[in-house]
Amino acid sequence: MSAAALPPPPPPPHLRTWPDRAALLAERDRTLTELHLRSLGVHRVLLLWLLALAAIIGWALLVLPVQLLEERDPTGFLLGPLFALLGVASLTPAVVTVALAVRRDGELRRLLDIWLALDSRPESDARLRAPGLSLFWLLSSLVLAATGLWTVFAAPLTAPVRTPCADTVLTTGVGTILWLAGLIGVVKAVRHYRWALRLARPRHRARPRPH
Repeated sequence: MSAAALPPPPPPPHLRTWPDRAALLAERDRTLTELHLRSLGVHRVLLLWLLALAAIIGWALLVLPVQLLEERDPTGFLLGPLFALLGVASLTPAVVTVALAVRRDGELRRLLDIWLALDSRPESDARLRAPGLSLFWLLSSLVLAATGLWTVFAAPLTAPVRTPCADTVLTTGVGTILWLAGLIGVVKAVRHYRWALRLARPRHRARPRPH
């Protein structure tokens, strides 16, 4: 989700200037490590949670005018539009950022595959599988998704019979945001696991000739 530019793919064979294979492998290792960190780093999980929190705040602000109207609060006509504007200002950037990050993940995976196909170095490539980090993504995202589902379905069942409509809308929205954020993390962890399985398979790569 970083706004920094991604490392470029390796140059075509006729433009490669590595003096030997050791130099090629050194740059390959550096690039793969950076791409892996940007794809699966802990900061990505934390940023996903922060974006979910921003979306929840935005949704709560959007529902607040409805609550004021239900309570027949006269300030609702004055403060309602302001809260709605603040809600959109908080919710929209969070949604757009997550959508761009999901798209960016596809580019990261493509670059990882391109640099991996450049050569083979099993001892360093094995670190990219990162089973512990992948498991952290999976478990934390499952907890988040389960919390969201409980908020959407179980919480209304335990609420008082005469629950205001605004409260129901708020609870449903918050639960949906949590579930979607957890689902994104689960999908990411599963995709990384499948990618790591492909990485573990023995592959035969044609070594490029250094120029």
